[in-house]
Amino acid sequence: MAIEQMIQEMARKVQGASQDLACLSTATKNLVLTDVARFLESDKKQIQQENLKDLASGRERGLSAAMLDRLELSDKVFESMVGGIEEVIALPDPIGRISDMSRRPNGITVGRMRIPLGVVAMIYESRPNVTIDAAVLCLKAGNGVILRGGSEAIHSNLALAAILQKALGKNKINPDGVQVVNTTDRQAIEYLLQQEESIDLIIPRGGEGLIRFVSQNSRIPVLKHYKGVCHIYVDAEADLEKATPIIMNSKTQRPGVCNALEGLLVHRSVAAEYLPLLAEEFDKAGVTMVGCAETKTICPGAEPAEDSDWGTEWLTLKLCVKVVGSVEEAKTYIATYGSKHTETIITENYTTAHEFLSSVDASAVMVNASTRFNDGGQLGLGTEIGISTTKLHSYGPMGLEELTTRKFIIYGTGQVRD
Repeated sequence: MAIEQMIQEMARKVQGASQDLACLSTATKNLVLTDVARFLESDKKQIQQENLKDLASGRERGLSAAMLDRLELSDKVFESMVGGIEEVIALPDPIGRISDMSRRPNGITVGRMRIPLGVVAMIYESRPNVTIDAAVLCLKAGNGVILRGGSEAIHSNLALAAILQKALGKNKINPDGVQVVNTTDRQAIEYLLQQEESIDLIIPRGGEGLIRFVSQNSRIPVLKHYKGVCHIYVDAEADLEKATPIIMNSKTQRPGVCNALEGLLVHRSVAAEYLPLLAEEFDKAGVTMVGCAETKTICPGAEPAEDSDWGTEWLTLKLCVKVVGSVEEAKTYIATYGSKHTETIITENYTTAHEFLSSVDASAVMVNASTRFNDGGQLGLGTEIGISTTKLHSYGPMGLEELTTRKFIIYGTGQVRD
């Protein structure tokens, strides 16, 4: 079958099945998710064997360490997938929830009901766990979903897709509601982006190149973030002992992810005291500092920053360091070079902290906390389907409720419009 025809048929099938998914009871949806978690645990070794094929192929193709890290289905990743499913099961079902009821002067009662989006298409790279995370959230929210992972994870994604299909079949639910594109041909993405009559939302998740391609070629609304250029600003009134573990965790725990630290701003009044101490910790962890002229003077071992370095998403053990003279200068830098993903201030000054919270534009703004907390699981959403740095219709990690919308409902007693 030609790729275009295959994608068209897949989209039509998902759209049809999504109408059934929208009507499933909470208990039925939770039974499906429980079986997904159970099958993940029972079939883990088999899935990891398929994952090893992708890892071996990735090494042969010269994938970076960060990409290989995202690709691996380790025991820890399995624990995270299962834990995320359990959290989603425990979350209240938003579908059918009615709110904002009010009576109009003519006697009609108007309210809003929470409903599924319809059909969501996920286009993603490297991380095969997205196959499970996205499907689980979409199913609980009553949506159909089409999953198109990267060619580098094809064996892993197909193995995980089999788990989803098994759980749906066991519960006698139309398996067309969850579809995984089984071809690595890039044309499949192009045809997927043209199915505006069947698909309601596209969510790309991966590198900036993929997301820009999807945004530029889609006929369907796209929810996106291009990159994660996250900053920490160390204020003049920061607790420096508190600052170091926050900075190190933000940069070194998983440097290849979108909520890792990429730029550090340090107030001039504490820079001479603090940067040499921090440089020692960076050196122990293998982190390279790319610094401004003042940073170079204080820490001669730092590399000199080029103009093109500011705003770089390094995705490795490297970061930009700049000395600033005020919180206003820090905010101006963030507005210029940030990506609206995650921004943190370290300070003990309540007024400064809340000025930063209210005026910095990012999907998550934090005080005295690691940037790594901008994650659906960490923020109580269960798992997440991605982090949006656009504001329509969601800003930040997208969990269960972000995969729904609201429609108006009206109760009347025979009213007609004059």
